[in-house]
Amino acid sequence: MKSHLQPFMQYLSENRGLSTSTLESYGRDISQFIDFAEERGLALPEEIRRSHIMLYLAAQRGAGRAAATVNRNTVSLRAFFHYLLKERLIGQDPTLDMDKIKPSSKPPMVLSVGEMERLLGAPDGGRSQGKRDKAMLELLYATGIRVSELISLNVEDVNTEMKYVRCTGASGKERIVPIGAIAAESVAQYTAGMRDKLLRGNPDEPALFLNSLGGRLTRQGFWKIIKKYAREAHIEQDITPHTLRHSFAAHLLEGGADLRSVQQMLGHADISTTQVYSGIARKNMREVYESHHPRAH
Repeated sequence: MKSHLQPFMQYLSENRGLSTSTLESYGRDISQFIDFAEERGLALPEEIRRSHIMLYLAAQRGAGRAAATVNRNTVSLRAFFHYLLKERLIGQDPTLDMDKIKPSSKPPMVLSVGEMERLLGAPDGGRSQGKRDKAMLELLYATGIRVSELISLNVEDVNTEMKYVRCTGASGKERIVPIGAIAAESVAQYTAGMRDKLLRGNPDEPALFLNSLGGRLTRQGFWKIIKKYAREAHIEQDITPHTLRHSFAAHLLEGGADLRSVQQMLGHADISTTQVYSGIARKNMREVYESHHPRAH
């Protein structure tokens, strides 16, 4: 089989437009499978059966390989045997209709209410950037919007008097999300004067949240901001902007909000996506019960 590997790699390079690293991954995956097969006396492509591939993938899982790694091997082998079939080097494709394994899903990372309070209290409200950062963090936690939605907001999209945010999701669908008094006040304080200091002679910029050059803040810019305040708030977890979205949902459900309302606020098309937070809320309720009920133990 090894004699077919180099022509296959050449085929991928010329026809699939793959990156160098991806090509290297394909070559490595297939080379390892060929070694596995030859150790079992299987030297010719036509000798490979579906059972041999399943045995190889099972061995990968048994060796502790992550689901993503095993799935990448599956994709590599599919491509290889599809190529062999196309070149009429085999009569049937042993990977046909082979399913990828479902990766084990980790529960989303959620901050405690105390950790959220420390994070939200970290920005220095006496500086223009501190006011901006406070407003952004408060708004994320108050609405659960994605960071891409946050940085896409224009000044007119947030109504601090009526207390709502109008944002557009990845699908292009617009939704209205309510905000609380604290978040509304933080945004109002930022837009009342501090935002003008960041404009730097660029009065036509519609973006609500600006960078130090007076333009729209980027995802990368916000990423650095939240990492900075996480360190200052002594939060041990390696949080991301999405952590605030997770915390928003989990804390609402823990407080008694209904799943359908949280789904609408998050902009989830399928309620099953929102249900993952129910498990976190139920777990937290159990911890509260066992900690405080006199007959829990």
